[in-house]
Amino acid sequence: MKKTLLFLLISISIFAHDGGHFGGHDVLRIWHLTDGSIIRGNFSSATSDVLILEQFQGAKVRVPIANLSPQDQKFAVVKINRSSRMNGFVEVDKPVSYLPYFNLLALAFFALLLMEKLRLRLVFRRFAYSSFLLAFVALACKTAAEVTPITPSAPVTAIPKTSVSYLDSAFAPYKPALSTTSDATYFYVNSTGLPAHNMMVGITAWQQQVPIPQPYTGTNHWSIPLQPVYASTPLSTTNNFMKGAVALAVNGVPIFNALNNRGEDSFAIGELDQWGGHCGRGDDYHYHAAPLHLSTVSGLKAIAFALDGFAVLGAKEPDGTAMLTLDTNHGHEWKGNYHYHGTTNYPYVIGAMRGKVSLDPATPAPENQILPQAFSSSVRPALTPLSGATITDFSAPTSSSYNLTYKIGSKTGSVNYSWNTSGLFTFNFTDVNGTQTTSTYQRK
Repeated sequence: MKKTLLFLLISISIFAHDGGHFGGHDVLRIWHLTDGSIIRGNFSSATSDVLILEQFQGAKVRVPIANLSPQDQKFAVVKINRSSRMNGFVEVDKPVSYLPYFNLLALAFFALLLMEKLRLRLVFRRFAYSSFLLAFVALACKTAAEVTPITPSAPVTAIPKTSVSYLDSAFAPYKPALSTTSDATYFYVNSTGLPAHNMMVGITAWQQQVPIPQPYTGTNHWSIPLQPVYASTPLSTTNNFMKGAVALAVNGVPIFNALNNRGEDSFAIGELDQWGGHCGRGDDYHYHAAPLHLSTVSGLKAIAFALDGFAVLGAKEPDGTAMLTLDTNHGHEWKGNYHYHGTTNYPYVIGAMRGKVSLDPATPAPENQILPQAFSSSVRPALTPLSGATITDFSAPTSSSYNLTYKIGSKTGSVNYSWNTSGLFTFNFTDVNGTQTTSTYQRK
């Protein structure tokens, strides 16, 4: 009997195991859920609507496929299809009670004792030994194979609050042309929306709008959230935000969607100048492409801040290293903090709004806009596109006047305009045929 029990203990130590295929040093895939949380695990199996992920030491979790992010749902479908082609569709195990295993174990053990006591034939004793061994091994292996309910990682919404000093240091090189203030919720920027660099030169699809100072001050200032919050589903700029700004450059110039309000890439169709900007229907200058030229002044600091509160960097990371791979939002996490990057390729600044934003209920998609934001103030009616015109020169004779020169073929036209402190604007137009007109407008 002693030899029998020793055999059983040795057998159990050989056959019993922790279960699973993934140990503490294995790489587990990160799955993103629609509520902003993440969970780690590698594909194991699936039902029609539930994904089973295997974690360290064989632990398994159930994840409703509908709770996965759209991108991970697509990946799950690929894995399910591949698995079904290889193995056929497999319905995953449901949690099973341990009671039958304990009952079988107890029955086999008492049968073993009875047979030893009665000195039954060897064949019956071997059968009892085998039953006892199989019951014990089944119990040892089963404990590691149970499928547990999903317990996702902590939601990735615990984003450090952006310090006012960090924001202010990014805007500081462009003061006193702009000013900043803050409260417990927002960092505020007051500006005219006009940059220190030149404007308009290089535009080949001109709407006949020209840059004028905008009253982005007082209660009409720009507001950058100090506490960004990850959006459960980032809103894509492909079919959102075609009205209003999505970010503010650190020189006080707003940044709009790469697409204009007709859904066209503004840069690709020649609407933008050499600095990635142009004027809207309110004669408001803004960028549609990334103002990467600001890095010559800003260095490694942010060149802009999205209206969800996340920074927009230039071509390098904050430590000067090369830019890491960008996600579909046009950004990534870096040392625990998320930021976007400006690039020379579409979508240039933001592919999707990674942070949660409030939308203006009066502007449905795709022309929805983010609130709060500053609004431009026009002083004259919007004009129509001037076919064939290319802007060749732009200058500022005084601090309150601009001269714009354009060409159509070999002929030259111009717009010379100025304004005074009371908001009176005077426009002098000379078309390519030499015809001159003058118009004045009072800002209300």
